[in-house]
Amino acid sequence: MPERACAGHLVEAGTVRLLLDCGPGIFRRIAELRVDWQTLTHIAISHFHIDHHGDIPTLLFAWKYGTLPPRSAPLEILGPPGTIALFDRLAAAYGSWVTAPGFPLAIRDLPPGTASEIGPGVLVATTQVPHTPESVAYSIAYGRCRLVYTGDTGVSDTLGAWAHGCDVLLAECSLPRAMAIAEHLTPERCGELAASAATRHLVLTHFYPPVEHVDVAAAVRGAFTGPLTLAWDGWTIEIEDR
Repeated sequence: MPERACAGHLVEAGTVRLLLDCGPGIFRRIAELRVDWQTLTHIAISHFHIDHHGDIPTLLFAWKYGTLPPRSAPLEILGPPGTIALFDRLAAAYGSWVTAPGFPLAIRDLPPGTASEIGPGVLVATTQVPHTPESVAYSIAYGRCRLVYTGDTGVSDTLGAWAHGCDVLLAECSLPRAMAIAEHLTPERCGELAASAATRHLVLTHFYPPVEHVDVAAAVRGAFTGPLTLAWDGWTIEIEDR
């Protein structure tokens, strides 16, 4: 739908400016919203479907050729195992600038169940989720604040426990119950996940067109009664330290 780009979520914590996923249309959208894309420090991808990483080459190309002076600051790209190999394939298709863009670029596989401090006090952790074999969810913790991003996922018995107590649960909400499949969540399943996680705020995203023809909020409320937002392009939230 024209009012929605693909997956892409900016997290700012301390000195870290992390883009969670970067699907087609994200670069255009952040430019329209006047987001300072030149100073991103990290990109993390949840899995290898094109709607979650397709605009990363566009960003790399823009940093090399679309700014004066060209980017010189380092950038780190994180992803599940296979991310390094993915970018090797992209470089083979588009050119060596994908992995050697003229500024320091680190590409790192972050296996499920591991955590990494990507900036002072900013801890990123991953857990496997049922969507594709490599798919992961992300936790970003800074001080006592924590955001969990599901990426694309089906129902997971462990995701709620892993996300328990998070300040914001940013969850995919792809399909209505009538079209439910194992690889994605419905509004009802999002509510169940949020209740299991005891999140302080459930934020839904990744809406396929059919799900926008049902009452998403009412379906969620069958299981979760806490704060709920159906996100739109440009929506923001500030997580207050507890």
